[in-house]
Amino acid sequence: MNNYPLTFEPILIEKVWGGRNLERFGKQLPPAVLIGESWELADLPETIPNGRSVISNGPHAGKTLREVVGGDGFPLLVKFLDAHDNLSVQVHPSETYAAKNPETHLKSEAWVILDSTPKGRIYIGLKDGTTEEVLRESIEHDSVPEHLHAIDVKQGECYFLPSGTCHALGAGVLVAEVQTPSDTTFRLWDWGRTSRTMHVDQAMECIDFDSTISQEAVPTPMQCGPFETTKLVDTPFFSIERIKALNDASMELVVDEGSPAVLMVIEGHATIEHEHGVDAAKGTTVLLPASMQHAILQMVQGTAVLRFDVPSTTKIA
Repeated sequence: MNNYPLTFEPILIEKVWGGRNLERFGKQLPPAVLIGESWELADLPETIPNGRSVISNGPHAGKTLREVVGGDGFPLLVKFLDAHDNLSVQVHPSETYAAKNPETHLKSEAWVILDSTPKGRIYIGLKDGTTEEVLRESIEHDSVPEHLHAIDVKQGECYFLPSGTCHALGAGVLVAEVQTPSDTTFRLWDWGRTSRTMHVDQAMECIDFDSTISQEAVPTPMQCGPFETTKLVDTPFFSIERIKALNDASMELVVDEGSPAVLMVIEGHATIEHEHGVDAAKGTTVLLPASMQHAILQMVQGTAVLRFDVPSTTKIA
């Protein structure tokens, strides 16, 4: 069967820190429920409930992403996150920890800021001089934020968080997140909330106390014909590019052999012309299988999409 652009049923995740802002991105939220995450493209281990996306279009409709991808599964998890309240201060497994604990999985991620209140901020990395002893003491005294780098954010910025980075998404920030496929999170402090389990000892094993924050949050965009493109981040696990249409415009979608890509519409409206085409309103996420051919992306003026490229040999059957 020929490869074609795939869309999926979003997996909505209730969170104590969630809100209702994902309705602005086309998500049909259940009434009176705080939704923190919309998993747009997920292929997690069977041990994680409801962790595999179901295809919603074309000949593969009704199948899970794993059924179509096969093998070890798809190498990325793509989400929207709506932080109505602060997320816990947390860390994900380091390479060393994951090697010693095979039930956990390495998790590096990036946040693209889609919206923020004037006071919206994120917390990434520990300040110089913060040792394990100092951090444990700050947990006891509820002074953890004093030891974190707080960053006031605005729409369009991108931040990469390697595994082992202590971090938290702050209240009032809505992001697109891409990460390696793991749902292992070790919480070490939760802003006074007491309803959730903490994992302080595991977190301490994973935290890179020597990490530094050194990156340009807003790289310089480049104009290419009717499009403005911005390379946001390039990592061993994924790269992110933002593409904005300066006028009504179209482009051929080129997907290399062995390297699938993901498109996420974050502003405006797009369509993908193909034998099995896609009408992509704001909030739509589309998987472009490796070696897919004969697809044209049509974007109305002002439309912006994120393209996540995957350095892998994942193929769609």
